[in-house]
Amino acid sequence: MEIWTIEVLDGQFSADVWSASHREHLDEAAVTHGAKDWRWVRRSWGLILELEFADEADWWRFRATSAVQAALDAVPDPVNGLFVYSGPGGSSGVRAPRRPRPIPAAGAAEIPLPVQPPLRAAPEPTLRPPANALA
Repeated sequence: MEIWTIEVLDGQFSADVWSASHREHLDEAAVTHGAKDWRWVRRSWGLILELEFADEADWWRFRATSAVQAALDAVPDPVNGLFVYSGPGGSSGVRAPRRPRPIPAAGAAEIPLPVQPPLRAAPEPTLRPPANALA
């Protein structure tokens, strides 16, 4: 199975408006060109369309249709608002948790503080017996 993703970012108008205009045609093209599954996901920044095809050839046939070409040409932000790539969508969960990394900046490491010597009690002075003491 091949998963392909189309991400459409909000731009001059909302990606929801774009979806309302092109969703039916994209869904129809997906079905007629062998899509096994597809899903629309709304995010705060736009929409994600994930399509699952049996092989890459089905994807390229889908991608070459005039309905898909027209939809991709009409995205809200034609310069920076369209991403088409292989694999699950950009907001898919990671398979392994991310590990925290140090900040790659000048302040990434702590400045060592001077070490204060530990406080110790002063030794008791040795007392000598008085000079006139009996031996």
